[in-house]
Amino acid sequence: MSSTRLLPVAALACLLGVVDPGGDSRHDGHSSHRPHLATDDPAEAELRARLDEDPNDIGAFNSLAELVRASGEQARAADPLTAESPHAEPQSADLAVWALAEELAGRPNAWYPLIELGRLSVHDDLDGALRRLGGACAREDSGLALAEAIWVLREAGQPAAADSLATAHWDSTSHVPAAGRQVVLAALESERLEDAARLLDLVAARDDDDSVAVVAELRSVVPGASR
Repeated sequence: MSSTRLLPVAALACLLGVVDPGGDSRHDGHSSHRPHLATDDPAEAELRARLDEDPNDIGAFNSLAELVRASGEQARAADPLTAESPHAEPQSADLAVWALAEELAGRPNAWYPLIELGRLSVHDDLDGALRRLGGACAREDSGLALAEAIWVLREAGQPAAADSLATAHWDSTSHVPAAGRQVVLAALESERLEDAARLLDLVAARDDDDSVAVVAELRSVVPGASR
């Protein structure tokens, strides 16, 4: 087990500037409006322990991110200087998840936190997002990271970038069929129709149940695919 321990929710909130270590507001005269954030919540402790064991535990990551996000939103709502801002809530939520993902991404085997960092930065810093997503793919051998990374780029309206990532990282013989599905869709959305058909044939060559299901789903939407 790694000797590193995740920061508790209250400490993450401090790093984000949501509250200071004493629970006081950054704005003079409003300290009474800041809630005290507990650091010994059993649910939080369990989630941090799970992530200490496996920084790629997606369920634990998302649950802990929700706790951090909720703490930031609670503090924001209690502060009259930020509560009425229409932009404060999503920004605070994204910063909370960013802080958690960045903390975990320092682990040599942590790929999912890099996916989250890529997702959060894809609209403002595509090059940086591609570096993070590519790093996630390099840390994970089964293709799960590649499937997630391509999905992030496709959802962000970047099919060409997704297609390039697929070309660089996809191994049709060993990666999970979910990765192949995303690879084909990225090629299709990049209007590389012949390549999409060829890639779908590579998925079909695996002939396992999951690959068969992917081919059955995509055959009708990929022009020129084998029927």
